[in-house]
Amino acid sequence: MAATDVVVIGGGIAGVAAACELTLAGCSVVLVEREPRLAHHTTGRSAAIFLESYGPPPVRALSRASRPMFAEAVDRLGTEPLLHRRASLWLADEDQVAALDQMMLELPGLERLDEAGLVAIAPEVRLDRCAAAAVEPDSADIDVLGLHQGYVRTAKAAGLRIDHTWPVVAIERPAAGGFVVHAAGGSVLACGAVVVAAGAWADEVAGLAGARPLGLQPMRRTIAVCRTESVLAPDGPLVGDAAHSYYWKAEGPNVLCSPADETPSEPCDARPEEEAVALGIERVNDTTTLALRSVVTTWAGLRTFSPDRVPVCGEDPEVTGLWWSAGQGGYGIQTAPAMALVLASSMTGRPVPESVRAAGVELAARATVRVRHEDALVPTAELAQLRVDGGGDPVRCRVELGRQ
Repeated sequence: MAATDVVVIGGGIAGVAAACELTLAGCSVVLVEREPRLAHHTTGRSAAIFLESYGPPPVRALSRASRPMFAEAVDRLGTEPLLHRRASLWLADEDQVAALDQMMLELPGLERLDEAGLVAIAPEVRLDRCAAAAVEPDSADIDVLGLHQGYVRTAKAAGLRIDHTWPVVAIERPAAGGFVVHAAGGSVLACGAVVVAAGAWADEVAGLAGARPLGLQPMRRTIAVCRTESVLAPDGPLVGDAAHSYYWKAEGPNVLCSPADETPSEPCDARPEEEAVALGIERVNDTTTLALRSVVTTWAGLRTFSPDRVPVCGEDPEVTGLWWSAGQGGYGIQTAPAMALVLASSMTGRPVPESVRAAGVELAARATVRVRHEDALVPTAELAQLRVDGGGDPVRCRVELGRQ
């Protein structure tokens, strides 16, 4: 039986980033991935945009903390530059002006555009469909593969072992402590700690070790690349609406677009649906003069959210040695550097760098699960009784994440 300090389950950006930081901290680490290649699911299907405006406040803090790490990766991980500036343009029709105003209130970096400014940055936007607009000048394209491979390359050089086609089917907890992780093919790993970075499968995998599910929900997101007769600047803005019902950007000579769908799904190898592709094209055509018609290619990925849409990072409250790095939703790439550093610091007892704390990220000792029943917070110990009393009604009883 092979033995190691840590087994990381999942080869997407969350898994390889955590594995790299743990390896650099001096841990022996084995990363296992169920697929023949890493980053097969969500990481490899990202629209790859860095947006500090994206997500609830804790996510924005992780993004702020991660941003300088993308620049540092050139030296630390041996990558090419990973961020390439692309402004983001937010549009609002008459019904969305209040939402745009709220965005600007929460995000001082957004700048209101008048009609002339809007035409200058995106002349293809139909002015009769736009009541207000704002630009986020500091957003950027992310070289996702460059970041992922930088972590893999650096971690392997420091001693990381990666096992592909290694689906986890059982996790034992011996009386003496630690874990024994079993693969479908009969391979076995003994370890002191397990990191669950399995994306849409995180609840399922953690359950093998006896952890309660956190209520993680995979959501399908659909992307299409379409031809257009318009000539777009290759570095033109990402354009979306304040209600987050569509977005698009130049993709070479074509246009990448999405209806920004969030369709609940079981964990799976996601595939695009024709209705979602058509909806994305319709929404872009309704607000622009791009006249998208023929489709070059389509794909879909799963974005997995926790119930409060904040990533889960920390040790399970009931299963000592089981660590979560999950629920990153649509923010996983841009938050991965800070989240992995926080996780590795917590696991090894090292302080989180001051630059991360200064961005508003706090180190949680353990990832705790609470339940909100109507207006009352109920301790985890009362969960079983609550499920009986509450009848499992998802409106009255929902899982929340917090800190112990």
